[in-house]
Amino acid sequence: MSARARTVTLLVIVGFVAFLLWSTLASQHVQCSVAIEYRGAQGTATASAASEEEAMREAQTAACGPLTASMNDRVACSRIPPVSRHCKTI
Repeated sequence: MSARARTVTLLVIVGFVAFLLWSTLASQHVQCSVAIEYRGAQGTATASAASEEEAMREAQTAACGPLTASMNDRVACSRIPPVSRHCKTI
């Protein structure tokens, strides 16, 4: 492979990675942090998404993950109101 072909290939790869990063981060407009208490254990998490509702749901899902052992627990944990929540526009 010639030096020019390597350079072009490298530029295409860097461009593709930059596009993926930009397209992923461009859709994130709200960041929410939540604290959850489930069966005596506490968990916190932060997530970002296009809307506050989506960011809250994702943050609560992330906070419940380490606190639960089964799918039933995950569903139950995701339905309880957070102990605290904080959202901001990014």
